[in-house]
Amino acid sequence: MAKGEANEGLARLVAEADVTLAQLATAINRAGVEARVTVKCDKSNVSHWLAGTNPRPKTQALIVEALSRRLGRQVTHGEAGFPAPKEAPKGRSTLEELTDLGRQGMDLSRRGVLGAGLYSVALSVPGWQDVLGRLEALHSGRAGRIGLAEVELVSQMTEKISELDDQFGGRHARPMAGAFMVNTVTGYLRADGSEEAQKAMRSAAADLCYLTGYMAVDEGLHGLAQKYYVKALELAGAADDHLTYCTTLRGMSVQAVDLGHGADALRLAEAAAAASPKAGPRMFAFLRGQQAHAAAQDGDKSAALRYMREAEAAMDRAESRGKPLGSYDPSSLNYHTAQVRYELGDVHGSIDAMKESNKLRFSVYRRNDVRMRSILAERQLQVGHLEEAVKTWHEALDHYPLVHSGRADERIANMRSLIRPHLRHQGAADLFERSETMKPGTV
Repeated sequence: MAKGEANEGLARLVAEADVTLAQLATAINRAGVEARVTVKCDKSNVSHWLAGTNPRPKTQALIVEALSRRLGRQVTHGEAGFPAPKEAPKGRSTLEELTDLGRQGMDLSRRGVLGAGLYSVALSVPGWQDVLGRLEALHSGRAGRIGLAEVELVSQMTEKISELDDQFGGRHARPMAGAFMVNTVTGYLRADGSEEAQKAMRSAAADLCYLTGYMAVDEGLHGLAQKYYVKALELAGAADDHLTYCTTLRGMSVQAVDLGHGADALRLAEAAAAASPKAGPRMFAFLRGQQAHAAAQDGDKSAALRYMREAEAAMDRAESRGKPLGSYDPSSLNYHTAQVRYELGDVHGSIDAMKESNKLRFSVYRRNDVRMRSILAERQLQVGHLEEAVKTWHEALDHYPLVHSGRADERIANMRSLIRPHLRHQGAADLFERSETMKPGTV
């Protein structure tokens, strides 16, 4: 498109999407909030772009994503009348891409840049047959030979990082995972070893990628999280590891539903369930609970209730709590019950289920405790129970100083906004004053 000429490509897409200029501006702003990109767009901006003014590159990416979401398909920059973005060099291997992701995570000064990684609803997710047993041949840079001892090292380190994440949030734990990925794991993935050891190492690396993606979600780095999740899928397929493949797809569904993309969340949750035909009762509940939440957000009440009944029945069949699969336990099941009820309009029922979830949650999950108590308090306030909400928020604040989590920060900031209109109430005023001493970066 020549400078000053009307952008016919963008105009066609706006017409196809059947949106007003104001609606498109709102969708672009929402995508910017998710990506932590500062953009304040209104219908006059859209009008200028249609007339031929080129938005900044970061805004172009938001426009393309907003239109992709509206149309339910991938929109390209060229289709929207924008120059193609700079692409990564072609022919890069999974390990090269994984090393770059790890290095980015190690560089704390780039966190603001990474925040611009935009969540994509049109992300191409590799299917099980696409990744099964496939990983690029690694002929150069081999780092000795590995055995099951090295696999155990990676597994134990991943577990320790996960424990730190549960207790303190992902803000400090994720850079540790990135450093371990670059300095140790990628070398092991290049090393010689028996077929058993190499497959087990790929499986362990997939677990670490999944965890690192989950921690990126916790920081609000959603585009970065998607990249880690895709690497986890690729490595899980190369290891013939159905469990990690399904768990990762479910994690991607959780990310989507938390961002409000119900249709995308349901697609990913159903893909996870389809890829796990031999799931035991706990795994079955793990998958069905997420399908229920996604279906409820997508507006399919009958499917949501059916999935929820199936999840509850599967948990009843699970022999014992033991070591929860992916942290899925009765507390998690009650959380899904709460979310399904809330999405379907039953706020009071959601509060009851959330209370039960909080009661059953293991104490090691401190970060989730802050988030879940904050969600409960928001809903208590929504139904007019101010004093109960204040009490619940105080319980969330008890653990908040020890948690370094973007999602926890957002919940506490939301609490200050919600409680501000009630400051004439002494309890609300005390809560607000206490929270003011706990702003992110000051505790």
